[in-house]
Amino acid sequence: MRRPTDEMLSGIDALVFDVQDSGARCYTYPTTMAYAMEVAARRGIEVFVLDRPNPISAAIVQGPVMDSDLRSFTGYFPMPTRHGMTIGELAEMFNSENRLGARLHVIAMRGYHRGYWFDQTGLAWIAPSPNLRTLGQATLYSGVAMVEGTNLSVGRGTATPFELVGAPWIAADALSSYLAARGIAGVHFAPADFTPASSRYAGRVCHGVRIILDDRAALNSPELGIELASALHRLYPRDFDLEKSLAMVGSKRVLAEIAAGEDPRAIAAGYEPELRKFRRLRAQFLLY
Repeated sequence: MRRPTDEMLSGIDALVFDVQDSGARCYTYPTTMAYAMEVAARRGIEVFVLDRPNPISAAIVQGPVMDSDLRSFTGYFPMPTRHGMTIGELAEMFNSENRLGARLHVIAMRGYHRGYWFDQTGLAWIAPSPNLRTLGQATLYSGVAMVEGTNLSVGRGTATPFELVGAPWIAADALSSYLAARGIAGVHFAPADFTPASSRYAGRVCHGVRIILDDRAALNSPELGIELASALHRLYPRDFDLEKSLAMVGSKRVLAEIAAGEDPRAIAAGYEPELRKFRRLRAQFLLY
């Protein structure tokens, strides 16, 4: 059940949303908040959103903007992979742009600067979900998750989710060498063999890469996701199920360009006009 029912809200005067977001578009918590706002609006119930930091910095906006016809539980609003907003700012944008009509109150943070990464806030890291155990994993998530819907393991069921990408049909050395030659800023790669205890390929040996985060400020994580998809499609066109990445990539044009073998840097340059447009929209709702 993804939306509160009328029975759940019977006799309730207000809903309070106090949940830590990941900073990535392809995450269900902002959608859950928006669904609750929709239902609360219909019933005239006030909604209070207690704002929280964007753990991967609310000053960085990166990645393809989601096509409006690809809305889903992992993509509520047409925004980039890395939206650069806090959960409270998202609530204000959703309410205004989707005309939800919610009686919304965002309780802003004190002493917050939007350029902070989570470890600069002075707050203790508590995993927002079981597979985002560290800030480093949350940083990689907004890129690696772009290929998660395919026939790959992204390390779920291991001790280091989103630091691993692999499958039984990958040659680890070949993939690692290819990605290393791409010179992707902020990360490097090492061949890796791993066996997930759960999730995709549970109990099977997967070959692939470990992604080592070197410089989070230099990393364009959604572009990393496009690099991964491009490398896998180029090296394993018969094995890698590129089409299943559409929901997480969020853009039919970007997916078509990956399939056509275009360079990931050129693909990223191609969606820059859409990013500029989103940044103008985003600016209307910034609280910090």
